[in-house]
Amino acid sequence: MKKIFIGFCLLCCLQASAQLRFNLGQNSPQSKLQWAEAAINSLYVDSVDEGKLVEDAIRGMLKELDPHSSYATPKEVKSMNEPLQGNFEGIGVQFNMVEDTLIVIQPVTNGPSEKVGIVAGDRIVLVNDTAIAGVKMSKEDIMKRLRGPKGTKVRLGVARRGVKDLLSFTVTRDKIPVKTIDGVYMVKPGVGYIRIGSFGATTYNEFMQGIEQLKQQGMKDLLLDLQDNGGGYLQAAADIANEFLGRGDLIVYTEGRRVPRSEYKADGRGVLRDGKVVVLINEFTASAAEIVTGAIQDHDRGMVVGRRSFGKGLVQRPIDLPDGSMIRLTVAHYYTPTGRCIQKPYKKGDLKDYEMDLDNRLKRGELTNPDSIHFADSLKYKTLRKGRTVYGGGAIMPDYFVPLDTLQYTRYHRQLSAKSIVISQSIKFIDNNRKQLRARYANFEQFKADFEVPQSLVDTIVAEGEKQKVKPKDEEELQRTLPYLRNQLKALVARDLWDMSEYFQIANEQSHIYQKGLEVMAIDN
Repeated sequence: MKKIFIGFCLLCCLQASAQLRFNLGQNSPQSKLQWAEAAINSLYVDSVDEGKLVEDAIRGMLKELDPHSSYATPKEVKSMNEPLQGNFEGIGVQFNMVEDTLIVIQPVTNGPSEKVGIVAGDRIVLVNDTAIAGVKMSKEDIMKRLRGPKGTKVRLGVARRGVKDLLSFTVTRDKIPVKTIDGVYMVKPGVGYIRIGSFGATTYNEFMQGIEQLKQQGMKDLLLDLQDNGGGYLQAAADIANEFLGRGDLIVYTEGRRVPRSEYKADGRGVLRDGKVVVLINEFTASAAEIVTGAIQDHDRGMVVGRRSFGKGLVQRPIDLPDGSMIRLTVAHYYTPTGRCIQKPYKKGDLKDYEMDLDNRLKRGELTNPDSIHFADSLKYKTLRKGRTVYGGGAIMPDYFVPLDTLQYTRYHRQLSAKSIVISQSIKFIDNNRKQLRARYANFEQFKADFEVPQSLVDTIVAEGEKQKVKPKDEEELQRTLPYLRNQLKALVARDLWDMSEYFQIANEQSHIYQKGLEVMAIDN
């Protein structure tokens, strides 16, 4: 009798609260899942969060598929989309946190904050009369207070060096552009450089503006830097690859179990079909960045320099759920023009092994020695014009391998960076010396030629490291660290006085991949 009663209650709950969208068979997996959720929600001994229960079930299912199928809450969806959509709504400042204080690095040009008079070096300490400095508020909470719908107003209390009283500004929030092109500059006569940070909705337009700028300065050959580019929109990648290729050239194709083959081809109207091209990649180059790299390599349009890319070649289709959450479900694979699958191997449900791939590459010597990278004969492909050998099996193998220099990137430097000691001390240095630096260096060219990192700044970093128990193993490790540290500090100062293009002009001076790229550019290929 008891069993009959419980079963009857459960059936009533199902009939009353679970209207299925699909016509499910009695023994279908979907029906089984719905019965289980209804049983737990209706009969479990303690109260349950039904929403979380369903979300956990979705995450559990996706976890057993592949490393890139995922579930995102409505909040996560908004945060995830902002960098790709090309804008967000807020006050328009680049900032860093130093000792619980928000320091403005640069206001966005013509942005809401610049318009009301906020300048680099200002400290925002109050937001709508709420203190955000010295109260250990998280960066996420601070951003939540600064961002808001376009047209809304926010009152800011600002401390400015040399001004005794707190300044008050009312800022009207607006759409703030998110740049995806990190650097554009001429390396030397005839050779231009562009670094793409990610592929978003505005990337193609930004890229073409950069190309036009470089062509006006006499660019004939291009160094395309895709290092650390984690990907983004497929269409943005296809649009950029189109600029390098001839009419009808295949850029990429996708194919899946339930998704028919779909091809992206060049229209022959690209503005970069002539001149040398060298693409720079590393182990963090992934997805859309691998599509561009693979297309250029397979068509012999340019040379690829660096280290084997990440190997993310799975196509996700966003499935919007009624509450604003989203499932990103893998539906197909990316293939380069020669038919190479970009996706590296993985074990379904074994996310840990997948996440450890780069560590395993380092342990096997793959990041430091090309002879440690082994390809089966079945994974060899031929490029489409010159018949050069390229390799499949996941990721893009460069034409010119550049080993990771473990002597340049010392353990000591990695620990200083991990604890944010380098960045925080450089910000303090800029904050204390901004006016003097601006007065001394009329332009970036003068700064690049004449500025030397003061020993006092290096000493401060070493001392702060010791305070946080970060010390070099010996004098030799310290001396090996200093050249790269000084270059990094000079680049950071340049970034805060100018922008990211100036940062990379200095940082690239000690990049082995960049330097090898220039060598390859000089070769008649």
